[in-house]
Amino acid sequence: MNDSLNVEEILQTLRAHLPDQGNYSLHEPKFSGREWEYVKTCIDTGWVSSVGHFVDRFEKDLSEYTGAKYAIVTTNGTSALHMSLMLAGVQTGDEVLVPALTFIATCNVIHYCNAIPHFVEIDKTNLGVDAKKLEAYLKENTFIINKVCYNKKTERPIRALCVMHTFGHPVDLDALNEIAKHYCLALVEDAAEALGSYYKDKHVGAHGLVGALSFNGNKIMTTGGGGALLTNDEEIAKRAKHLTTTAKKSHPWLYEHDQVGYNYRLPNINAALGCAQLEQMDYFLKTKRMLAEQYEAAFSKVEGVSFVLEPQYAKSNYWLNAILLDEKYQSERDGLLEFLNQEKIGARPVWELMHTLPMYQQSPRMNLSVAESLAARLINIPSSVVLGEQYAKC
Repeated sequence: MNDSLNVEEILQTLRAHLPDQGNYSLHEPKFSGREWEYVKTCIDTGWVSSVGHFVDRFEKDLSEYTGAKYAIVTTNGTSALHMSLMLAGVQTGDEVLVPALTFIATCNVIHYCNAIPHFVEIDKTNLGVDAKKLEAYLKENTFIINKVCYNKKTERPIRALCVMHTFGHPVDLDALNEIAKHYCLALVEDAAEALGSYYKDKHVGAHGLVGALSFNGNKIMTTGGGGALLTNDEEIAKRAKHLTTTAKKSHPWLYEHDQVGYNYRLPNINAALGCAQLEQMDYFLKTKRMLAEQYEAAFSKVEGVSFVLEPQYAKSNYWLNAILLDEKYQSERDGLLEFLNQEKIGARPVWELMHTLPMYQQSPRMNLSVAESLAARLINIPSSVVLGEQYAKC
């Protein structure tokens, strides 16, 4: 048995799945469809801003692709998530239950609402909110009055449960939905990483009240920037479109606004890119799954690491592939990261846990020992569509 991690074996395992030369970033966009044709149409017609044919088409296409009744496109995933929390009724002084293991935007939007993140434990299988531990925690630490859940210690309302599908792996949505209903919480899905991921044959993002997608340049498909809000609630959809369009009342020429709104609508030129990218999603998903299968087989032979798989109940988009070091090698993570990056392989640690950041250290939280253990051992590895193409051609 080796006393230390075999970093050279991990390097060679990765190199076996990478082209012969170059710098290998974590995730790159793939443009091989009608992107230029659609973007050029915007330029030729002059319709490049926040209204236009492609904005409407992209919303329709997203709705059809995800199965959500309504899709409202926004400037980025953060704005979609901010609007999601506002529409969920999150107000000043509220608490929002959120996983400690997430990207910073998930917590920042809670702050935008003048609310407080309340950090909860994650499940070691799906890397998202642990439903069983959350239920036990809420039973002991909350009370309900007039259909509002309160934190016993702070006496603040807990308004929403925001779940995040880490690396595209869906959380246990049925169990979390039941918890949200029992404790009178709005369920918000941070599905920024999960376009193309399915929970029990149903696309993620609209299992609760509302959800958010991201189309940043590093996502499975991109509009440059961009995001979308998904919902099955007609009234929520109407309010979302109104608020993201500066709350301007419809009129041919007058500028009438009936409340504080936000300039969050996605420009037409970005939506054009999105329409072309979405047309290729089946191919993107196929090649990324092939890459994940190759990684899984390869790393099963490497001592000290395991490949992170999708939950049994779900089908993941495998947006970012990840390996997990055995606990005994936890202290060697940073050395491995340094070694791989020196070899021009863009391996990355997972995000810093939210409760460790200076602005959120005083936020309420449950025991986070699983999150702390996993965060210290997770490493993301190159995951671009182009890497899976070599297997799609076989």
